[in-house]
Amino acid sequence: MKIVLVCGARPNFMKIAPLLRAINKHNASSKVNPIEPILVHTGQHYDYEMSQVFFQDLELPKPDVYLGVGSGTHAEQTARVMIEFEKVLLKEKPDLVVVVGDVNSTLAGALTAVKLHIPLAHVEAGLRSYDRTMPEEINRLLTDQISDYLFTPSRDADENLKREGIPQEKIFFVGNVMVDSLLFNKARADQSQILTQLKLAGEGYALLTLHRPSNVDEKHSLTNIMSAITNISEWIPVVFPAHPRTQKNLREFNLDPHATVIASPAEAKAWQSQSNMLITPPLSYLDFLKLEMYAKFVMTDSGGIQEETTVLNVPCLTLRDTTERPMTITRGTNMLVGNRPRKIIEEASKILASKSQSPPHVELWDGITAERIIGILARIE
Repeated sequence: MKIVLVCGARPNFMKIAPLLRAINKHNASSKVNPIEPILVHTGQHYDYEMSQVFFQDLELPKPDVYLGVGSGTHAEQTARVMIEFEKVLLKEKPDLVVVVGDVNSTLAGALTAVKLHIPLAHVEAGLRSYDRTMPEEINRLLTDQISDYLFTPSRDADENLKREGIPQEKIFFVGNVMVDSLLFNKARADQSQILTQLKLAGEGYALLTLHRPSNVDEKHSLTNIMSAITNISEWIPVVFPAHPRTQKNLREFNLDPHATVIASPAEAKAWQSQSNMLITPPLSYLDFLKLEMYAKFVMTDSGGIQEETTVLNVPCLTLRDTTERPMTITRGTNMLVGNRPRKIIEEASKILASKSQSPPHVELWDGITAERIIGILARIE
């Protein structure tokens, strides 16, 4: 059985790595239906820190095919992936295409496969924010509608798909494959020296990530958020691994967060004596996971980080008004605060004054989701 697995951006890599491990385990333990994986990297995230270093940290093999589509508008990226990916599928003639998550590469890979009548599996199906201004929401909706096998991370995702008319026989509740990566790499991440390099103590800092265009490309939104962060940094140091585009916007919008900006963690020499905010370049998966593990709390506009902080039992403030991971809200580890300074500051102060709670139990977030997925796919006739 020949399976093409598509990845293109950092969140994809954490989901693909467990699937490849599960395929290797299946092939080693079973003589029935061996699987030949073909890993296709679209190149949607194309610089070293955003891509190659993640392959190293996650112990991913070198991609079998690299499309190198690079940056561009949503339409440009989607179109380039479809054009190049079609050539791969025509050459390889796979039995199945697997796409993960909700980035442009996900939708592009899905559309290309279906138009060539190749069966399609979507890992992380059924998540909904019900906010169609988010490009990811459109990618999720369309990919789920054309997939043959929909692997969901939570029970609410199953219900979303049923309401949209997806037949029950296509839906498989398997758990969260990104949690597989987190649990598999947690011990390795604990060996990271990032806390020492940045001169941090466990629970002695907050962690911030921002990447959504609605937050970092719009002056009003970024001004609101950085105003709140500046206030919070007076109570607790804030570490901010920032994309170069975000740093550029901070300068262009004349937003001076009174931060220490470094080119690498090795340069963080007594940074707290200069400011209580540290802006770093994007970090490797293991370094960032270590920072998450020991943060007092995390502020983010990422979807995946909402899940990771739930597993790690670290409080999370999501700098958005909607989430496709409502389970993180109901479990009590996450709160939506948007880009409203007063709300962000108020909830941060509550976390700082609170005691840690018992970690929540989440059904099937147990580290073996990928094995369940591959077990199902290996039985396909």
